[in-house]
Amino acid sequence: MKVLLAEDDRMTRQGLTEILQDEGYQVFAAEDGSHALALFQREKPDFICLDIMMPKKDGFQVIRAIRQANSMVPIIFISAKSEEIDKVVGLELGADDFIVKPFGVREVIARIRAVTRRCLAVKQKNEAAYDALKEPFRLGDLEIFPAELRARRGSTVIDLSLRETRMLSLFSANPGKVLSRQDISFACWDEDHLPTSRTLDQHVSLLRKRIETDHHAPRLIQTVHGVGYRYDPF
Repeated sequence: MKVLLAEDDRMTRQGLTEILQDEGYQVFAAEDGSHALALFQREKPDFICLDIMMPKKDGFQVIRAIRQANSMVPIIFISAKSEEIDKVVGLELGADDFIVKPFGVREVIARIRAVTRRCLAVKQKNEAAYDALKEPFRLGDLEIFPAELRARRGSTVIDLSLRETRMLSLFSANPGKVLSRQDISFACWDEDHLPTSRTLDQHVSLLRKRIETDHHAPRLIQTVHGVGYRYDPF
């Protein structure tokens, strides 16, 4: 899934890019409003994160231009402008959400996942063959709903990132098969941002903490030492 990120502050842009990439998105970053519009026309992103105060064209000018071309693409403003009037103007111009700087990483991730669910719902209606949307599937006692970026175990609901959903889908499609770290990397990461083995292991560890009933004794994702990981149905 493609994300257009328009932010003139280099450190903030890098931080948001890392957050989005860790969630599994392909990020196209712009340092000003004119560059953002050029990327929008070229890449046709699935959703957009916009700063307001940018050189050349500000966020309000950018969203006006985008909304003339596309009324549906979700847009989140991420801005230091926190006055109520700024939020009202942004929402009236067609923004779906407004995050005020400084922001917490968890807040940004939660808002992005909410937007992603809406993106997937639209694609599910309009593109039956869209490969990121699959029917719900099971992993042991866990039921995964890709279009919702959620899993359920009984009455417990577990929010997932796009990448975590891809990883679970990969394991579900290969029961009993040992998947090497390279297999998982190429299937679940963009080829321009493949993780190191340590990074991948950290992702698996975090995923286990969320989906296993006891992550110290995992049943769903087994480690195959020196090779990778395996899902053994039970």
